Amino acid sequence: MTEVKFFFNVDHRLQFACKLSKAAMDQGKRLIVYAPEEARAMEFDRLLWAYSPLSFVPHVRAEHALAKETPIVIAHAESVLPHHDALLNLADDPPPYFTRFEFLREVVSTDDEDRAKARERLKFYKARGFEIQIRDMAAAN
Repeated sequence: MTEVKFFFNVDHRLQFACKLSKAAMDQGKRLIVYAPEEARAMEFDRLLWAYSPLSFVPHVRAEHALAKETPIVIAHAESVLPHHDALLNLADDPPPYFTRFEFLREVVSTDDEDRAKARERLKFYKARGFEIQIRDMAAAN
């Protein structure tokens, strides 16, 4: 069963997603970043380019020829996924294919609208029998 983990109370959702992406890469894991909204996908892509000044975080779009060899893949649809290891959801809704992954990560900012959408995703996963791990990042600082 997919391991579902929420990171709540982050200052900046996409910056924290970059942090999780770099951590996955540093641990030798492959990560699909689900971003079906083009504007959000582009912003995340832009942030990854500048995230770590001392090391590059290799990433491509799922349609790219090097997607199978690249640790971080930004995807907007299910049809072109190069693997099903770990999934980071940047959408406002649950990814339609999350059960195919070993791990699912959700990032939630302090924004009220973002928190409300996250609560709906959390209810969705719980209603389907998934055990949810929650990490409050405000308490972690």
